[in-house]
Amino acid sequence: MSTTDPVSIGHAIESLMIEGMPVRFTAYDGSCAGPKDAQVQLHLRNERGLAYIMTAPGDLGMARAYVSGDLALSGAHPGDPYDVMQLLMSNMRFRRPSVAEALRLVRGLGLANLKPPPPPPQEHLPRWRRAMEGLRHSMTRDAEVIHHHYDVSNRFYELVLGPSMAYTCAVFEDDTKTLEEAQAEKFDLICRKLDLKPGQRLLDVGCGWGGMVRHAAREYGVDVLGVTLSLEQAQWAKEAIDREGLSDLAEVRHLDYRDVMDTGFDAISSIGLTEHIGVKNYPAYFSFLRDRLKPGGRLLNHCITRSDNRPTQTGAFIDRYVFPDGELIGSGTIVRDAQDAGLEVQHTENLRVHYARTLAGWCRNLQENWDECVAEVGEGTARVWGIYMSGSRIAFERDEIELHHVLATRNDEKGRSGYPLRPSWKP
Repeated sequence: MSTTDPVSIGHAIESLMIEGMPVRFTAYDGSCAGPKDAQVQLHLRNERGLAYIMTAPGDLGMARAYVSGDLALSGAHPGDPYDVMQLLMSNMRFRRPSVAEALRLVRGLGLANLKPPPPPPQEHLPRWRRAMEGLRHSMTRDAEVIHHHYDVSNRFYELVLGPSMAYTCAVFEDDTKTLEEAQAEKFDLICRKLDLKPGQRLLDVGCGWGGMVRHAAREYGVDVLGVTLSLEQAQWAKEAIDREGLSDLAEVRHLDYRDVMDTGFDAISSIGLTEHIGVKNYPAYFSFLRDRLKPGGRLLNHCITRSDNRPTQTGAFIDRYVFPDGELIGSGTIVRDAQDAGLEVQHTENLRVHYARTLAGWCRNLQENWDECVAEVGEGTARVWGIYMSGSRIAFERDEIELHHVLATRNDEKGRSGYPLRPSWKP
């Protein structure tokens, strides 16, 4: 075969598979690969999809083709493609071709396909472009990436998250609990760990739609201030506070946590914020929160972590489509930086398996409300959420990522923490 002979798309894809094609693959050129009776089928519809895959090999190119509708998937609902994602993540492993082989494949498929098409509108700027628009984790850039992810549509989040509007890991007491019950238990567990009592002051940083703010005010009678960088979240939270008659105790501000000047809080909760602030900023973050606590005050940090403490860059799909500038690290780094900031770590807990269950519930909601979700945000965005949440569920199940609670105290000048001999909170 000469270097200019055409190559079928199916043959090209199959030739790069280490263990063979686990699904049925067909393409617009009439070629195919993989078992005819495979339950899962992928169909490449057009040249744009091929160009996406050729110009961004790996998860980013596949995601672009899928989100744009150029790569069709059958065998699973797009709102909950868990079974398909599990199959693909376990069995679709590509080998690296030699330079000569790569050149032959590229020429055979068409050099014109090396011109990258415009990415789908759901895609955020690449890291190098973001760097031109401001320092990573500056207040301006953080506000922009938070807007990209959280200001999608409050109605969309209501459909996916459910009435709790809690976009963080729930806590399931047993197999019988619903997602809503588990989200209420999550907020209550945090309140118990913080030992909240009527009349105390709580700061909730990165408060989202105000679930923790309202729970603590309603169930524990504390005076709560929540802050979020998302304007849509803040507006929704304020309406919910008024609707529940909690405005005398609860307040949500559209504010960067670094702009909170209030001090003397009895407790601080940070639920799902640490993932957005950058690992290098942990020392400043924990120092800032420590300074907002009164002596004897408690901090509960709830965040996604890695299963090790080796710095690892977020994958291209997650960085471009889900959490731009997001960073994760192991719980050991969080504990170390909290201690170095002058906090005494009293307790840690891993809720990894709970997050897998939480994501399963969100995917179920997306599937059941698919038509309304598509009408609200468009099919491309809904597809992004389906593969993002089902893929994340698998990562939690495989212990590739975890979810940790780190409970710490600010001790007084004599080292007194006010923490009891045994935890007063009920697990």
